[in-house]
Amino acid sequence: RDNTPGCAREACGFRDALKELKQSDTVVLGISTDTVASHEKFSAKYDIPFILLADEQAVVAKQYGVWVEKNMYGKKSFGIQRSTFLVDKQGKLAAVWPTVKVEGHVEEVLAAVLQIGGEG
Repeated sequence: RDNTPGCAREACGFRDALKELKQSDTVVLGISTDTVASHEKFSAKYDIPFILLADEQAVVAKQYGVWVEKNMYGKKSFGIQRSTFLVDKQGKLAAVWPTVKVEGHVEEVLAAVLQIGGEG
């Protein structure tokens, strides 16, 4: 979600690594069920230089299997499970991080990008 601590730290991490990712011909996209207006404010606040997509009806989240039931303080609701998907140049899923922990995640993704780039 925009403006949550984890999302902000992760987005800023990818922002800060964007030069290295671009050198590996990698495109970064963020997607959540937030609105376009929310994404615009979030992008401006944190100077996010990559596209944030609005999946307001959770269509893509459901297709990727990350729209899950959550239980917070005994209250059940549905939401996105923080995940990262790395798609190669042929459009094939190359790596998945299904339950992202923000600390060290960008470095893990960058290492995978560099490994995939070295294979082809």
